[in-house]
Amino acid sequence: MAAFYHRHHHQHHVNQHHLHPPSTDLRRLFHRLTIASSLSILCFSLVYLLTGGCESELTENSEIKPPARDVLVRGAVWPQEENGTDALGINHPALEINSSGKEWTAARRLPQALIIGVKKGGTRALLEFLRLHPDIRALGSEPHFFDRHYARGLDWYRSMMPKALDGQIVMEKTPRYFVTVDTPARVHAMSQDVKLIVVVRDPVTRAISDYTQIISKTPDIPSFESLAFKNRTTGQIDSLWSPLWIGLYAQHMERWLAWFPRSQIHLVNGERLISDPAGELGKVQDFLGLQKIVTDKHFYFNKTKGFPCLKKPEGSSKPHCLGKTKGRTHVSIDPEVIQKLRDFYKPHNQRFYQLAGQNFGWH
Repeated sequence: MAAFYHRHHHQHHVNQHHLHPPSTDLRRLFHRLTIASSLSILCFSLVYLLTGGCESELTENSEIKPPARDVLVRGAVWPQEENGTDALGINHPALEINSSGKEWTAARRLPQALIIGVKKGGTRALLEFLRLHPDIRALGSEPHFFDRHYARGLDWYRSMMPKALDGQIVMEKTPRYFVTVDTPARVHAMSQDVKLIVVVRDPVTRAISDYTQIISKTPDIPSFESLAFKNRTTGQIDSLWSPLWIGLYAQHMERWLAWFPRSQIHLVNGERLISDPAGELGKVQDFLGLQKIVTDKHFYFNKTKGFPCLKKPEGSSKPHCLGKTKGRTHVSIDPEVIQKLRDFYKPHNQRFYQLAGQNFGWH
């Protein structure tokens, strides 16, 4: 009986051992569960970050680009993404953390600066040169908001802009703005503080350049001479013909000065933009309140094209010149016609020099 009791007690002890493991086993089991769950969370986080990161990167770089045809016609593409690494190889991510650990988030904002004119003055060159600056975020294509698409509203216009961090200047260029009657009031309604840039060039050579571009697209148009005059015999100029009308800078400038102070309009000398690009860019950077980062080390003069090009920037395989549509050989114009145009523009130029506060020396 004693033996049976001892055996039964031993069996009961063994069963109890299996039903209620000691506290050490419990701790070990809990430790394993903790490690397993931690690994699961870590794996899930990694998968989420990888997939989410790719998605946000894709979203960041999917800016509105000009259509392929636009790119070919204008030679408008600079080898950089609208967001991402710029021409100097400086990255502009959507999210930055500064030294204090504060987050800076990129956002689409309305532009603080506009290149408003003039057509065939050097606006594309100026925009591409400015895009070298890490604190400038510029739209590559011409949105034509204030002259053609105003009815779409400011939200649409904002959606066209590249994302920018605090402190970066958002800008776009549409040369038609300078000569469009309604544009100054519309720009003023968006912002009274916007900075305006106009690239001006001798109005006679500008008109010939304009006509050269027109004839390259529509070769069967009449001669420059027949379009420039209302009456060739009397020598009466047709000042409403677009290539000549655009060159009436004083007339257009007065419209802008009715809405903006002279201090908010910066005039770039189109001739000097070719002969001394770094000097003109220095003045523009001052006007925009930016550190002078774009300097003469960024340029070289291309004798074939007859204007400055950009030296090889970081992240690009070759030096960058504007496209084939820039630097065309001008059509040949009768010297007598050119002299009549110079005489026609002389009083307009003098008036413009007064408004500008500088003499551009166009003869």
